[in-house]
Amino acid sequence: MGEALPVDYHTKHQANTKIWEISKEAAVAGKFPISKSHYSLIFIADAHWKIGQEKMGLDIVEPNTCVRGCCSSNSIPLHLPPSSFTLLSAIAKGAESVVYEAILDGKKVAAKKPILSTSEELDKFHKELQLLCQLHHPGIATLLAAHAKPPNYLFFFEFYEKTNLAHQLHVEEWIPDLDQALSIMLQLAKALQYLHNKGIIHRDVKPANVLLDRDFSACLADFGLAEYKKDLRRVSTVNWRSSGKPTGGFHKKNMVGTLIYMAPEILTKEIHTEKSDVYSFGVSINELLTGVIPYTDIRAEAQAHTVLEMNYTEQQLTSAVSSGGLRPVLAGIESGVPASMLSLIQKCWDANPQNRPSFNDIVLELDDMLQQRKKMEKEDLSLHQPPISHVHQVMDDVNNLHTYQEKINWSTQGECVSKGASFGVHSGFRMWLDGFDDPLAYHLVLSWGSFATCGRRESMEDMHFLMPFLCNEKDVHAFGIFDGHRGAAAAEFSVQALPEFLKALGSMCSPADALVEAFVRTDVAFRDELDSHRKSRRVIQKDWHPGCTAAVALIVKNKLFVANAGDCRTILCRRGCPVALSRDHVASCPEERNRVVSAGGEVKWQVDTWRVGRAALQVTRSIGDDDLKPAVTAEPEITETVLSVEDEFLVMASDGLWDVVSDMEVTNIIRDTVKEPAMCSKRLATEAAERGSKDNITVIVVFLCPVSTAERVY
Repeated sequence: MGEALPVDYHTKHQANTKIWEISKEAAVAGKFPISKSHYSLIFIADAHWKIGQEKMGLDIVEPNTCVRGCCSSNSIPLHLPPSSFTLLSAIAKGAESVVYEAILDGKKVAAKKPILSTSEELDKFHKELQLLCQLHHPGIATLLAAHAKPPNYLFFFEFYEKTNLAHQLHVEEWIPDLDQALSIMLQLAKALQYLHNKGIIHRDVKPANVLLDRDFSACLADFGLAEYKKDLRRVSTVNWRSSGKPTGGFHKKNMVGTLIYMAPEILTKEIHTEKSDVYSFGVSINELLTGVIPYTDIRAEAQAHTVLEMNYTEQQLTSAVSSGGLRPVLAGIESGVPASMLSLIQKCWDANPQNRPSFNDIVLELDDMLQQRKKMEKEDLSLHQPPISHVHQVMDDVNNLHTYQEKINWSTQGECVSKGASFGVHSGFRMWLDGFDDPLAYHLVLSWGSFATCGRRESMEDMHFLMPFLCNEKDVHAFGIFDGHRGAAAAEFSVQALPEFLKALGSMCSPADALVEAFVRTDVAFRDELDSHRKSRRVIQKDWHPGCTAAVALIVKNKLFVANAGDCRTILCRRGCPVALSRDHVASCPEERNRVVSAGGEVKWQVDTWRVGRAALQVTRSIGDDDLKPAVTAEPEITETVLSVEDEFLVMASDGLWDVVSDMEVTNIIRDTVKEPAMCSKRLATEAAERGSKDNITVIVVFLCPVSTAERVY
């Protein structure tokens, strides 16, 4: 043939993409007329993929199947010895999985660990694995290996240096030039063309599911919702209506995807088709060109969530898209985007699926645009040859920019800053314990547990800690929840920093004063750290002001101190009834609203409630939110309670629970559940999700007296 394929051809879209557009099996069967050179390319490509596996030293042990025997592969190892891989830090967390940076046989990879707590979720893992084993295309994230047996179910993929397209657009604030954007569009279109030709519908096309390598080549990822078209046809809207099944059940099972990318027919409970993917593709490539979250005018994802919630309820947005013809603001022709590209986007998101083009048509149209661009650039280049020194300077500038886009680990920052401030010395809690030295006081016997879920949000911004026997002191315990907004940074920082400050203050002041001071010090430390990173250019995102609400419970012997800033909530069950130990700090509360205004803040009625400042926060107390200080204070309110034999359990939770479940309902659910605190926490979070909570949900349950795990109280 005269030249060899690049070793890493399966992640490079420029190398022999054409061979993948013809099914190898069809070529072998003689269904396509194919030249000898192309026939050779197909099998050499296959060989290169296998060589890539062998270079990793991954042996395929027969039978190479999952534990059930329903998944198999001739080239992808499906069960691995524990010594062959190591999971490192988490790089992404979602409602259904966590993605880790990992080492597989000495190579850096991405490991996706699905959250499997039900048999249905386990079925979903096997279904996704079956599908991934059948996919081999340069535009689709490469599955290197899988571990398909308990207890650790894992997918191992190529590691993509630039994470995903959404991160680049909305966190790094990357602005692609037209050629880069066109290249990504074409790569994504070819990947979807390949899927549709195999009868597969992705059902969740969006920038967050488009991975980018160091050269900004794109790969489509996350096939957790993908289905074969033939399987979707078995459940039709007509069949569903005639069977008399409840609307909610059908809707929940079949209307999958991400709301702002969903086609109108999906929002009206129709079944996904290839044209539903086309619609999502149209919204996604428009987002690539504009750089803003659909239905907002904001680049930063965290702020966009607030704007969306201010402008629409979920029902209003659904109705506006499906019935009112609402679409994201189209990229402007004044930005240099060709009119033909804008026309293609509008055709892709046409209300009538039949009017939308197929990906065969889209690939042809985009390829034609790309060839025209190359022709124009070639003509321009012949007229304007830049000096070599200028090219080197541009490359240096690009490389320098990358060094400033370092990802900050806010949890590590919180731990380091707080330990540095307290010099890592904890003098104990003798002052606290001696102050409550009553031999007749009620003696607590604690058990504790927690559960946290993204719920219906794309990312997890809640954090929490469980610290029984604080500093090895048997009568001192601390528990806390941090609910992030405008990003998770403040919550990630605070969950590490605040307990450290609390430990350091234990020998200096009372528990109540220590809690207040710990909140304030955490707030100041986070804002100082954020400001420091801004000045050092490690944080390049403009107008980024993350914050979090917080609730911390501190138990010293039989005394319970609860500190609260924001709308996390803590209740105590006493004689079967809930006792509120905190109040929500929100702008709809007249007392809080007056306090904010007196401190120089601005409170306005926006959409459906009172909100603070340009950020439109509903909460009036928080850690972080430096653009709203000092009006939005970090100083918590403190309640102090003497516990007795009448007190059964403590419940702390983020507002994702309290928005849909009342204090009394929480109490009743726990009293009707096996008395294992983690199980109770999970049941409450699950109940909130089923009732339609739109937020992250974190729950901590602490039993205050001995209980049998088999006990039920009615």
